[in-house]
Amino acid sequence: MTTTLKITSLPPAHRDRLLSLAEDVRFSAARRLFEEHTVADRFWILKTGAVTLDAQLPHRRRAEIETLGPGELVGLSWLFPPFEWELGAETLSPVRAYEFDAPQVRALCRSDPEFGFAISQWVGLVLTQRLHATRGRLLDLYEAAARA
Repeated sequence: MTTTLKITSLPPAHRDRLLSLAEDVRFSAARRLFEEHTVADRFWILKTGAVTLDAQLPHRRRAEIETLGPGELVGLSWLFPPFEWELGAETLSPVRAYEFDAPQVRALCRSDPEFGFAISQWVGLVLTQRLHATRGRLLDLYEAAARA
């Protein structure tokens, strides 16, 4: 697992407010949480277990981009129009998570600018880290393919 920003990096008051909107959910291993280019209407923060983010490469199988664990945010596309997933995600093990209704969180972000700014900053920082991880992983895959 890479080192990513966890829920604990949000200021406590904003973290508590966000968690007040959460629903506790469980998923079995090998469960697809979402597919690329589908509607991003929810997101999760992992309590236990692991989730893999992946990308569908043309004429190839899915490429694993990153593995996420407890405290990490699963799903970023819910915050940014057009609200469609850029990657796919699948559970690697049984997972317990906080699940959030994206439209409800976006509405709270609009009604409370301080909360919205904190959430946007957090998701933006996670997005930056994921972009770097994705770039590195795809470069590794293309390098390996070039050697074959």
